[in-house]
Amino acid sequence: MKEYFGYKDKVCVVTGASSGMGKATVNTLVDLGAKVYALDMNPCEVEGITEYIKCNLANKEEIDKAFEKIPEQIDSFFGVAGLSGSKTDYRTTFDCNYTANMYMTLNYLKKRMPKGSAIVFCTSTAGLEWKRFKKEQNKVVHAKTWEEVQEATKKLANSAPATFAYMYSKRCLSQFACEQAVEFAKFGIRVNNVLPASTDTGMKQEFQDMVGSEEGLIEQAGLAGRLATSEEMAYPMVFLNSNMASFISGLDMVVDYTDTCLKVLKLKKNIEAISATNPIICAMAKKMMSKNSKVKALNSGEENK
Repeated sequence: MKEYFGYKDKVCVVTGASSGMGKATVNTLVDLGAKVYALDMNPCEVEGITEYIKCNLANKEEIDKAFEKIPEQIDSFFGVAGLSGSKTDYRTTFDCNYTANMYMTLNYLKKRMPKGSAIVFCTSTAGLEWKRFKKEQNKVVHAKTWEEVQEATKKLANSAPATFAYMYSKRCLSQFACEQAVEFAKFGIRVNNVLPASTDTGMKQEFQDMVGSEEGLIEQAGLAGRLATSEEMAYPMVFLNSNMASFISGLDMVVDYTDTCLKVLKLKKNIEAISATNPIICAMAKKMMSKNSKVKALNSGEENK
């Protein structure tokens, strides 16, 4: 069965490789015989990888150094790394989630990937509304350099809450993937997206704090009645970059156990159908989050008495 996937001895690059969906992806690829180059800030402790490369994806220079250690031919790329914004600032969050993927794609993947290779980005159901808000994303998605992206998001980085960088970066990445799927098709290279629903990863607590409870997270996983596992998100990514998906490109694969269906059928409110850049919305959100943070700190102090 492994032969159907076609990963034997193929050079695969995985970002966010040390935990969660990234680690599950690495485990699967190693089992399928791939040569895996694992990029992350923390060590990737998966037996059988070809090389672990420490890399801060929010730093362009570190990305450049990382790719000096990666072979000239890359057969498969998995952009899995991501930050929620609850523990990092807007700039770091956005650059890790979007700018790094844009930079690696245009400066390295486009030059190093042969015909028949594939790219998959792990975006999020938070990025589902990218088509509705294209005008908000165009200035970022059509920027060609790291510096141009930073300039395009400069005002937001100074005014919007960092958690809004998560939604905006995922929307930008989803649009970028769609546009690059058309561009890379000229070279016989496929580009796809996997958009995960709520998943039980190392960032679970961060997202749980944002929505208020684990039950709130589970409500964003459709009718599953539970959070997805990291493997349940890794498997679709591995499938999309495999030979078994050789005629699939430009796809937004939503992995949310009917959550999107519920919204389309008006059986559930679509709380993500809001602007990620509107100054008024951003200011209100920032004020609300600051208030919630103060209340949480106060409650924590009371509990510790």
